[in-house]
Amino acid sequence: MDGETFGQVLRRLRGKRTLQAVANAADISISYVHKLENGHGTPTLTVVEALDAATHAGGELIEAYERNETPTAPIAEFRPSTATMSPVRTLKIDDAYGEDTTERRRLLQMAAGLGAVGPTEALRQLIDLSIPGSRPIEDWELACADHLHAIRHRPPAQVQADVRIDLTAVLHQLRQATAQLGADHAQTRGLYRALSALSTLHANVLTRLGDHGAAIRWWRTARHAADASGDLHLQLGVRSTEAGHGISGSQRDPMTVLRMLDAAQPIMARAPSSYGAALIDYTRAKALSMVGRHDEACDTLERISERLATEQLPVGIMADYWRAGQLPFARVWVYSAAGDESRAVDAREQVIASNPDRQYPVIARLLTSQCTVVNGGIDEGLREAADILDELPAMHRTTLVMRAGRMVLSAVPVEQRGRAAVGDLRSMLAIEA
Repeated sequence: MDGETFGQVLRRLRGKRTLQAVANAADISISYVHKLENGHGTPTLTVVEALDAATHAGGELIEAYERNETPTAPIAEFRPSTATMSPVRTLKIDDAYGEDTTERRRLLQMAAGLGAVGPTEALRQLIDLSIPGSRPIEDWELACADHLHAIRHRPPAQVQADVRIDLTAVLHQLRQATAQLGADHAQTRGLYRALSALSTLHANVLTRLGDHGAAIRWWRTARHAADASGDLHLQLGVRSTEAGHGISGSQRDPMTVLRMLDAAQPIMARAPSSYGAALIDYTRAKALSMVGRHDEACDTLERISERLATEQLPVGIMADYWRAGQLPFARVWVYSAAGDESRAVDAREQVIASNPDRQYPVIARLLTSQCTVVNGGIDEGLREAADILDELPAMHRTTLVMRAGRMVLSAVPVEQRGRAAVGDLRSMLAIEA
C-alpha cells in the first residue's frame, strides 16, 4: 500500500506467521526481523530479497524497499563505531585478488546481510575476510568437525548462527580462489568440498528445527557444491543424508525419496565401493520399510552389512559424520517397522553404545516402542514412548525426535486409536485427534 514504510510492509506480509518462522525462512535472526519491522535501520538488498521470498511477497517487499530506500547506513547493530572501525579501514588487502575499497564495502555488507550477528562478530568477520591469505583446507575440515560436535551436543538453535558465519567465510574464499586459480584447481575443489559439508550441516540443523523448506533448499546447495568438487564419495554421501532426513524429518514422501535414490545410480556406478554408495542403500532400506516393503528392506540391509564386513570403503571430508552409527540406526528403523523385536532391540543397544549424537539413541528407543506396538503391545509401547519424551529436556525434542514419536502413534491400528494411552501421547506430541 502507498505510504507504508518498509517495516510496515514487512509486518503486514508476515501476517500471523511468527518472527521465528520468517527469520528461519530468510536465514536471518529474529532480532534482525524485529528491528526491520520497527524501522530501525536499512537492510541490504540481499536481505530484502530473502525476506521477500520468505513472506511470499512476490516482489512487493522489494518494491517497498526501493520506494523507501534512503542513503542511511545499515542497521547500527552491524555498524561498529568509527573508533572501532578505524583500524579495519587501514588494513591492506591482497592485491593479487584485485580487492580495493569497493571490495571492503562489499565485505562489510556481507557481514551485515547474512544475519544479525552483533557488532563484535560483524567486526571480526570484516577483519578476518580482509586479512591477506586464506584459510587452508585443513582448517575448513577442522571447522566442519567443530560444528558437527556442536550439533551433537548443543540445541540446534544455538548451532545455526555459527554454521552460517563459516558459510559466509568459505563463500568469500571460494570466490577468490575461483577468480585467481580457476574452478578446476585442487584448492578450489577443496573449498567446494568444504562448502558442501557446511551446507549439509546447515540443512541438518534446519531439519532439526523443523524449517523443512529451507532445509530442502540447503540440501540442494550441498548437492551442487559436492558435484562441483568432483568428489564422488561426497556426492553420494550428501544425497543419502538428504534422502534420509527427508524420511526422518517427514520432509518428503517415501516414494519421492526412492526416486531420489534411483537418480543417484549413475554416480554409484562410478564409485561402487564408496561408503556413500553403502549409505544410499541404507536410506533405501528405510524408505522401503516406510512403504511396507519389509522383506526388501531387510534383504537390502543384510546385503550391505556383508559388504561392510569385507571391504574398506573410502570416506572423504567429515568422515565421522557419514560413519557415525549408520548401520545400527538403519537396522533399528527397519527391524522395528517389521516387528522383528529381537533384532530391533539388539540394534538399539548398538546405537545407544556407539552413536555420539544424543538424538539418535532417543529415536532408537522410540522406534523399539513402535516395534512393541506393531507386535500388539499397544498400551505398553505408547506408555514407553511417552516416558522417553517426558524425560527428554524440551530443548532436545528436535523435529526428528518428535517424528519418531509420531511413528509410534501411526503403528496403532485405526480401530484402536480411541485408547487413553493414544490420547496421552498425542498430547505430548501436540497432535489433535
